[in-house]
Amino acid sequence: MWLCRQPVYASLVLTCALQQQVPHCRMFSTSCATWASQRRPGKKRNLSEKKLTRYFVDQRRVSVFGGKGGRGASCFHSEPRKEFGGPDGGDGGNGGHVILKVDGQVKSLSLVQPVYRGIDGVPGSSKNCFGCNGENLYIKVPLGTLVKENGNVVADLSQPGDEYVAALGGDGGKGNRFFLTNENRAPVTATMGQEGQERTLQLELKTMAHAGMVGFPNAGKSSLLRTISNARPAVASYPFTTLNPHVGIIQYQDYEQLAVADIPGIIQGAHQNRGLGFAFLRHIERCRFLLYVLDLSAAEPWTQFQDLKYELEAYEEGLSRRPCLIVGNKIDLLQSRVNLPLLRERVGEKVIAVSALTGHNVEELILYLRELYDSCIDTDLSKLQKPLRW
Repeated sequence: MWLCRQPVYASLVLTCALQQQVPHCRMFSTSCATWASQRRPGKKRNLSEKKLTRYFVDQRRVSVFGGKGGRGASCFHSEPRKEFGGPDGGDGGNGGHVILKVDGQVKSLSLVQPVYRGIDGVPGSSKNCFGCNGENLYIKVPLGTLVKENGNVVADLSQPGDEYVAALGGDGGKGNRFFLTNENRAPVTATMGQEGQERTLQLELKTMAHAGMVGFPNAGKSSLLRTISNARPAVASYPFTTLNPHVGIIQYQDYEQLAVADIPGIIQGAHQNRGLGFAFLRHIERCRFLLYVLDLSAAEPWTQFQDLKYELEAYEEGLSRRPCLIVGNKIDLLQSRVNLPLLRERVGEKVIAVSALTGHNVEELILYLRELYDSCIDTDLSKLQKPLRW
C-alpha cells in the first residue's frame, strides 16, 4: 500500500513546494466562466469616411421571385376490403411571398442582395394530405426606404414595422380529389403549382430626420453635429470630408429626442447632378426643417444662403420654403465677427452665431431647435396628422 501511494504523495509535496516558492502565482483556467466574465470585450475600431462609403448604400436594384406553388397529387385510396376507395390526392401548398420589412437596426441598403427567391410550397400527397405553404421571405430595409417599379413609386416605408409584399407566391396545384364530381367518380387530373410573381424593384433610401444641415463644403457641418449630438462623423480641413449622411440624436431633459442629419456638402449646380448631386439632395426631402450652416469667415456669407436656397428650390419646388434657421459657424474668428451684423441685415431669417470648435452659443442653438420641433408637432396635430417621432 505504501509503495502505491508514494508517487501521489511525492506529487503533492512538489506542488506545495512550488506554491511556496511562487506565492503570487494564481492557478486558473481560461475556460472558467468567472474569469471569462472579467475580460473586457475588444474595442471596435472607428472606420474612416472612405471605408464607410462601402457600407452606406442608398440605392439598390432588386429582382424578386415569389415561391412556386406545390403540385397536386393524383392517387387513389386503397385498403383491404375497400377496392374502390376513390381519389385522395391532396393539394399542393402555396409558395411563400417576398416581403420588404422595416428594421430599425438597419441603417443602409448595403445588406440587400440583388436577387431574392421565395420558398416553394410542398407538393400534395395521398390520403388527402395537403402540402405545407412556403414560408414568407423577409428582406430587412432601413426606415425611409422608397420602393419604385419602372420609375413609379409603389410603396413608402416611412414608419417603423412597415411591410410591403414585393412578390406574391404562386398558388398550389389541385389534387385529383378536387376534381371529384358525380359525373366523374375517378378523376386522374391534377394540376401543377403556379409560378411566383416576378418583379424588378428599385429601392431608394431617404434619410429620416427632423432637421437637415445643408451648407457648402468646409462650412463646419460635421464639427457642429459632433458638438450638439452623439454622432461622430469624420472631420478634416479639406472639402468633401463627409461622403455619406450622418444622423445625430439630441437628447433633452424631458426625454424628447430630435434627429439632425448632416447632408454632404452642396456645390453650385448640385440640382444638375454636379458634385454629389442627386445622390444626397434627396436625403433633405424628408426633413421637417432646415439648418443653413454658413461659414462666417468667408467673404459675403449671405451669398451662401442665397445659393443654397436656389439649389434646393431648383431640385424640388417648395423645398426652400420649409421652416429654417441660419447657423453662422466659426464665430471665434475675427473676420466672422465683422460679417455677422452684415449677414443679419441682408437676410430675413433668424441667425444664431456659434462656434463648433469652442462650443460658443451651442446651448441657444439646441433650445431653438426644440422650438422648431415643437412647432412642427403642433402643426401636425392641427392637421390631424400623425407626428414624426423617434
